[in-house]
Amino acid sequence: MNQITINHWCKQCGLCADFCPKKVFDYTAGHTPVIARPEACVGCKMCQWRCPDFAIEVKTEGNKT
Repeated sequence: MNQITINHWCKQCGLCADFCPKKVFDYTAGHTPVIARPEACVGCKMCQWRCPDFAIEVKTEGNKT
């Protein structure tokens, strides 16, 4: 399973939830997104690439970095 990390400097914009094609995150305005369905993550990293604050990281299976 892919490992998703939301760092403490997340500004709670919700873009990760908006761009996730598999709806891995639950998001309520003004709150840090919740990784609700990590097993659904396909490792596309759209959430990571779209985060304006580099607050999310996705480590895919087989990727040591």
